[in-house]
Amino acid sequence: TIFGDVSMKTQPDLRKQARQLENELDLKLVSFSKLCTSYSSSRDGRRGDSSDTTPLLPNSTQDRMFETMSVEIEQLLAKLTGVNDKMAEYTSTPGVTSLNAALMHTLQRHRDILQDYTHEFHKTKSNFMAIREREDLLGSVRKDIETYKSGSGVNNRRTELFLKEHEHLRNSDRLIDDTISIAMATKENMTSQRGFLKSIQSRVNTLANRFPAINNLIQRINLRKRRDSLILGGVIGICTILLLLYAFH
Repeated sequence: TIFGDVSMKTQPDLRKQARQLENELDLKLVSFSKLCTSYSSSRDGRRGDSSDTTPLLPNSTQDRMFETMSVEIEQLLAKLTGVNDKMAEYTSTPGVTSLNAALMHTLQRHRDILQDYTHEFHKTKSNFMAIREREDLLGSVRKDIETYKSGSGVNNRRTELFLKEHEHLRNSDRLIDDTISIAMATKENMTSQRGFLKSIQSRVNTLANRFPAINNLIQRINLRKRRDSLILGGVIGICTILLLLYAFH
């Protein structure tokens, strides 16, 4: 039939148009992915650059390119969807029943390609939007911090001095705590030694009480020690007086 002849001419045209749109979409998606990658890299470079003179133009240009390419890819996806719909209508046209299996296979392949391209586009676009929103938020925070630093230099200086003074006080407290700990340990050691000496003295007294001869010997030793101390003190006193008289003579 005439309709069948027209249909047979239309199908190759639709496949050719679908392949052309798919090739354009493939190139656009590659460029779109590179744009998103370069946008993320440029943001990372700006984050590592502490200079306030970093130009903002590159990312502004990338934002405009992102919007333009998004519209172009959406238009190509819409056109490819329309071509696939026309091929689907053709498969149900009377007179092409013998070719229906091959046409359905070709149509399904084009639909799968369209689905992959649509998924890739939305995934790349979502990643780009997430990166841009995150970086805009971080940029706003960094701007607020820089504004605070530039507008509160004196306060920062005072804060730094207060922090240093606070650190000195903490170090002093730490030294005092260490000194107190050493003193407490020394006190405990002396207390234990005192108790030990008392126990020795009590034992000596016990022995002296049991053995009177030992007690008498100890008393004589104590008397001799006192006498020696008195003699030594007298000699030191006389020598001191003589030195003073000689010095002021």
